[in-house]
Amino acid sequence: METTVPARKKITFSGIQPTGVFTLGNYLGAVKNWGPLQDEYRCIYSIVDLHAITVRQDAKALREQALRCYALVMAAGIDPEKSILFYQSHVPAHAELSWALGCHTQFGELSRMTQFKDKSAKHADNINAGLFTYPVLMAADILLYQTDLVPVGDDQKQHVELARDIAGRFNGVYGKTFVVPEPYIAKAGARIKSLTDPTVKMSKSDPNPNSFITILDPPETILKKCKRAVTDSDMQVRYGEGKDGINNLMTIYSVITGKAFDAIEAEFEGKGYGDFKTAVGEAVAEELRPVQEKFRQLMEAPDYLKECYTRGAEQAAALAERTLAKVYKKLGFVAKG
Repeated sequence: METTVPARKKITFSGIQPTGVFTLGNYLGAVKNWGPLQDEYRCIYSIVDLHAITVRQDAKALREQALRCYALVMAAGIDPEKSILFYQSHVPAHAELSWALGCHTQFGELSRMTQFKDKSAKHADNINAGLFTYPVLMAADILLYQTDLVPVGDDQKQHVELARDIAGRFNGVYGKTFVVPEPYIAKAGARIKSLTDPTVKMSKSDPNPNSFITILDPPETILKKCKRAVTDSDMQVRYGEGKDGINNLMTIYSVITGKAFDAIEAEFEGKGYGDFKTAVGEAVAEELRPVQEKFRQLMEAPDYLKECYTRGAEQAAALAERTLAKVYKKLGFVAKG
């Protein structure tokens, strides 16, 4: 009797910085899609706190944000029984591999990274070496776990390409060592725009708090922000050119309700923008309600959170150290004891 060996699940790696709360744009565009990936892939998620310190952080605030971020990821659907979820700083192999890979990365490659240019402009008083070598640490994050797929947005594609280049270069010199990862573009990722300027993406760094909704905003705040959202003078709920504000609200409503644009147009035929904005606000509040409830429960269970991130770090370290040992052997380092 023949037995079939089940195919190895492909590995995905995602890193999340613990700097602030996810916006509705982050949630609908990416975070909401992470949960379903767990059934199809072997998912590894890291709260990348080492990356966060390229910008000066208040130590107490960073610790609090990191804990909240861990709880938020779980509340949004990541199950530590199905996935590996850990803090980057708890697995020293990330920093160790970063040094080895940095010695196989060209200065010119890093100087071309658009995020370095953007962040240098924003933080002109702190253009540090970590900001410059950030993509090498990101490559280490990915390559440590022999990652097949990296879920990314447009702003991170360049970093994944660099990770691919570094992996290919190392493999070429020392023989097959790393899986060369592929970028993974989610099938259903909505591009949510600012509520006050719908020509740009929703961002928590926007100085106007009415421009974004966070996934922890209370229902009354969500409703208020939706009612204040910029629209046009047409007063017809329809998707079209020159209607950026309504297009954005329709996208939000569509992703949450599953309704197509023509169905939304039919639903609000003859109704004004006020009714539509209220409906969007209520739909968003209801969508986020279970996430907020789960988050509150987790924050009231610090021992459970500690148990989860301790186990997650142990699982991650077991995989990471295997790759690091292989790299060190190929580089010619003397093996430990």
